[in-house]
Amino acid sequence: MKPAKMIKNLVERGVLTTERQNFLLVDMTTHPLTNNVIKQRLIKKVQEAVLDRWVNDPHRMDKRLLALIYLAHASDVLENAFAPLLDEQYDLATERVRQLLDVGPEVECLKANASEVLWAVVAAFTK
Repeated sequence: MKPAKMIKNLVERGVLTTERQNFLLVDMTTHPLTNNVIKQRLIKKVQEAVLDRWVNDPHRMDKRLLALIYLAHASDVLENAFAPLLDEQYDLATERVRQLLDVGPEVECLKANASEVLWAVVAAFTK
């Protein structure tokens, strides 16, 4: 699904809104969340995935959660998700994400039962 179509669907479902933001030189359409509870749930899921439910093998992780972590990193919002953590938790979470980012998607997609589409997307977002 194209990003514009996905955003349109999320706006229609009431997850996102549409606003005009005035940035220094241009006006830009943004899509902030309408329900902060959803955002907090996603943050909690990411935190739990790298702290409480860490399996140290991306092939054993939930594919949606793995994709969420990679997309959050690519969007530069992962650090915000870890900001409320204690220092030790923050260090552990960032270290585990670094381990995921150091995994070679070209190698991982060749492993048995690997999701080639997932690893192709990871390769595109981590270049």
